[in-house]
Amino acid sequence: MAIVVGMIIGSGLFLKPGIVLASAGSPWMSLLAWIAGGIITLASALSVAEIAAAIPKAGGLYAYLEELYGETAGFLLGWVQAVISYHASVAALAIAFASYSGYFLPMNDLQQKGLAIGILLFILGMNVVSTTYGGVIQLLATAGKLVPVVGIIAFGLLSGSQPGFAGVSGLTAGAAGAAGFGAAILGTLWAYDGWIGVTNMAGEMKNPAKTLPKVILIGVSFVIVVYVLFNLAIFRALPFEQIVSSPTPGADAAEALLGSGGGAFITAGIIVSVLGALNGYLMTAARVPQAMGERGIAPFSPFLRRIHPRFGTPANALIFQAALAIFYIFSGTFNTLTDLLVFVLWIFFTAGVFGVFLLRRRIPAQPGRYRVPLYPLTPMIGIAGGLYILGSTLLESPGRSLIGIGITLIGLPVFYYMKRKRA
Repeated sequence: MAIVVGMIIGSGLFLKPGIVLASAGSPWMSLLAWIAGGIITLASALSVAEIAAAIPKAGGLYAYLEELYGETAGFLLGWVQAVISYHASVAALAIAFASYSGYFLPMNDLQQKGLAIGILLFILGMNVVSTTYGGVIQLLATAGKLVPVVGIIAFGLLSGSQPGFAGVSGLTAGAAGAAGFGAAILGTLWAYDGWIGVTNMAGEMKNPAKTLPKVILIGVSFVIVVYVLFNLAIFRALPFEQIVSSPTPGADAAEALLGSGGGAFITAGIIVSVLGALNGYLMTAARVPQAMGERGIAPFSPFLRRIHPRFGTPANALIFQAALAIFYIFSGTFNTLTDLLVFVLWIFFTAGVFGVFLLRRRIPAQPGRYRVPLYPLTPMIGIAGGLYILGSTLLESPGRSLIGIGITLIGLPVFYYMKRKRA
């Protein structure tokens, strides 16, 4: 549960409200966009949860695509995740942790990179020694990040002063059209991303067929409620124009509600938030190369699949993950790489949601096993959301989308070489 909530709620909760509000055009339409994005995310989550219940294998979406679409599709996703995507995300989160820490301790660029690597190595050490330690960090970070969120919600909703509400007419003035509302939903979908990482941990869960659907459903539903209440609190605390123009509306709302210490309060919350997301990504991401190593389809498979004899953790895969992330930290390419692969990753993600239709054809239902409610409407909503992101990304950045496809296809020669070697 901490992985689901902790990987979804990152810095986006504190930074996205202004972007979504600007696109939506009014507070009520903005709230509606957050709810719509949450429904799309929940529909996708409920659909993938049925696959997770039927195929509770380590590796998450990589394992599901391999089972439903064949080895090639699974390998290409694993290739992108294990070599570029996850490592770049871990590097970006480590740098974000150091950057926000600069609010309390000013640092130059080299010092920021040193702190980023230091916190990354600490998280790595805890996860190598014990998955339980990684779980404790995730639980504490998730609880810690909710403190400023709950504080802003409580003060914002219970405060008698409502400077952000300039009368009922101010709530609907300037509402955007269909295109603006669609852009607002797109912004919320990025903020809801990350929940699927918990499926990578299936191999280490007790009874994952029952556990995964529960934590995905409850975790995503909880985040939807938090997002809506947090935005409502911001709308009560700040006027429309300030929210739209500010790059950090969460910090501004905290300062308006809590005084001069509000900025420090919310910055500390962002630091803890990023720490939880960093731990969640490192913990779950390492399970992909480890699962590929178990199948013998990744280069250096004997190294990647090895479980530490004393700690019982995928230590080698974790070290491999951290080493590449450190390389990306020094190279400064992590943001570029994540931008290039957005389109490709959503192709695989949408295919994963569609996989529930293939699952029902190939694997017979078992009594008591979780099945997605309101089938086939629920997965269709999730697929529609995925197609919308793909279309918007392709129209906005066709060049980057094509480069991302090219990076993915580089994995094909590696796949066929490893397949021949294994044979």
